[in-house]
Amino acid sequence: MIFEMEIKMSESPQSEKIWIDGNLVGWNQATVHVLTHTLHYGYGVFEGIRMYNTDNGPAVFRLEEHLIRLFRSAKILGIEIPFRKEDIFRATLETVRANNMEECYIRPLVFLGDDKRGLNCQGAKVHVAIAVWPWGAYLGDEALSNGIKVKVSSFTRHHHNIFMTKAKVCGAYVNSIMAKMEAVKDGYDEALMLDPNGNVAEGSGENIFIVRNGKIKTPPVSAILDGITRDSIISLASEMDTVVEEQYFSRDEVYIADEAFFTGTAAELTPINSLDNRIIGKGNVGPITKKLQTMFFEALRGKSKKHKNWLCYLGTQAYPTWRQDLNY
Repeated sequence: MIFEMEIKMSESPQSEKIWIDGNLVGWNQATVHVLTHTLHYGYGVFEGIRMYNTDNGPAVFRLEEHLIRLFRSAKILGIEIPFRKEDIFRATLETVRANNMEECYIRPLVFLGDDKRGLNCQGAKVHVAIAVWPWGAYLGDEALSNGIKVKVSSFTRHHHNIFMTKAKVCGAYVNSIMAKMEAVKDGYDEALMLDPNGNVAEGSGENIFIVRNGKIKTPPVSAILDGITRDSIISLASEMDTVVEEQYFSRDEVYIADEAFFTGTAAELTPINSLDNRIIGKGNVGPITKKLQTMFFEALRGKSKKHKNWLCYLGTQAYPTWRQDLNY
């Protein structure tokens, strides 16, 4: 298993250019010093964004919301990003164009430099990088069609008084990595993490939904990272007149659910067919999950006029008017 994972890591996709601190540089030139503060302590923030090829050309999915969350994550940590949102908006599109991509994953990263050594990092230089690379279905094409095997992790999701859980913080994902590695080594596809009270929280990098008796349930935002894909799915469910309840629930509610699925930028909408070797529902993609998945992919592929504001086309030149009513 370890050997197989090393092979996959060595085949990581690349692109030609990376934007860093205002300049596009070659992939292999986008380097930092070994004493870079964030490398040692994880004190930085990031985003995961996707661009899809639509009927009207390549478009970034909910770029505005992702960048608002990036800046809010930095604010929570007390990091002042040395660029405006509009600058990062333009830089994101510039980076994608420079790499001649029609579909890709986009990774903005805010990190501290090597001019501070200790835990008191006040005054450290703040850097911003934007990388893009081709990336297909995170858990595989079969996962989107047939679902995945999940196990409850032995690792607990961060408590909001221990870690700033509303921020997408680099170092917070050590917890997720350990949960993911444990699940994969045990023969599962993904992990489900509980909160400190034993309630269902989220996957290693995904939000979770369950369906029972025609109603959808998902953990409240106080227990999770408030996902942008999650928000999209809640909107789509409302359009199909399906009730979405945000409330705490235990793992055994997942065992007896009719359907369950993960959502996230990387995972998109991935069905869950079993948890801890308990088959969920009939062990296949349920009707509500399938309907939401279809609606979601129609929206991000530009086939839904109702959600055209979710897409930022690659040819866009002007930056948007940043909305203050967004929950990111």
